[in-house]
Amino acid sequence: MSDRTSDRDRARDLDLDDFSDLIERPHGGRRREAEERRARMELPPRALGRLDDLAEWLTAAQGRVPAEPVRSPRLVLFAGDHGVAGQGVSTRAAGSASELVRAALDGTSAEAVLARRAGVPVRVVDMALDCDPDAFPEEVTRYRVRRSSGRLDVEDTLTAEEAERAFRAGMAVADEEADRGTDLVVLGDLSVGGTTAAATLIAALCGTDASVVTGRGSGRIDDLAWMRKCAAVRDGLRRARPVLGDQLKLLAAVGGADLTAVTGFLLQCAVRRTPVILDGVVSAACALVAQRVAFRAPDWWVAGHVSGEPAQEKALDRLSLDPLLAQDVALGGGAGALLALPLVQAAAQLTAELPVADAPSAEDGAADEALDAVDAT
Repeated sequence: MSDRTSDRDRARDLDLDDFSDLIERPHGGRRREAEERRARMELPPRALGRLDDLAEWLTAAQGRVPAEPVRSPRLVLFAGDHGVAGQGVSTRAAGSASELVRAALDGTSAEAVLARRAGVPVRVVDMALDCDPDAFPEEVTRYRVRRSSGRLDVEDTLTAEEAERAFRAGMAVADEEADRGTDLVVLGDLSVGGTTAAATLIAALCGTDASVVTGRGSGRIDDLAWMRKCAAVRDGLRRARPVLGDQLKLLAAVGGADLTAVTGFLLQCAVRRTPVILDGVVSAACALVAQRVAFRAPDWWVAGHVSGEPAQEKALDRLSLDPLLAQDVALGGGAGALLALPLVQAAAQLTAELPVADAPSAEDGAADEALDAVDAT
């Protein structure tokens, strides 16, 4: 039996309801210990601002007090083309996501430069690029589901079988990263037409109109392209609403292979207790779908930045995630999330290395109570 056939057989048993049982919240007891430990630092309360919150989040995710420094982060980029891009909804030509992938692999893209500066290795996962599979190394294309996702405004972006394979692929990538010791994932996407799919998913799940969530994308499209994008999201919404109760069918209808894989990846990262920094509107859309699958999953993610996309703002509000940065980075590719990475690393380093006063012993506590009693008389 081929690997692809065996993958299909396993995918038939995929039950998204299992994630609700498999995903636990980060360690609440450790978070309380982190809060108590922070109170014993010489720094005034809240002097570190949101770095305190980040340190407590990371402490709970790691289950260790204090949190350990982030030693093995990785930038994971899911790549794919979307058929809807042929409708003129992007500044990039339809089917040109392979150019983004090539730049990332060659080290010439913005996210590659930022990753190199931070010492973060880059992994690209081709899910539906519109190019020949042999255009990239096998390590990039081994999980590819199809050549470009379907046009979401008039047809399903994936068949049911393709959606299952893409979702399972995302889970497999999460397992591989956890097994290799990745202790923090910086998540991004390399797509053309992906923000249109993301806006459609967010509009469907938030119950809003197309015009409310449709943004200008990474290329800052002009008014005519924006109107075409609105129309595509509107038509996609008509197709998404009947399947809102089934998240895999929803992803098959309008999500495409890359967004479906990202959703599976996020959920399996939560299962494997791997914290994730979300990037822009695409990862926010997938996070929103994943929340519908398992309500505890968002506790394992932090929003890296505000991209300026209205759909992202809607999604993060629904997820109760407050972005770390507001630099209006609309580039995608994990660039904004990479900019937020040093904040998470700094929070971990500070909580691990700043001096802390010894905790009061049981005898000290009893003596203090006795002195309080004397003072009271």
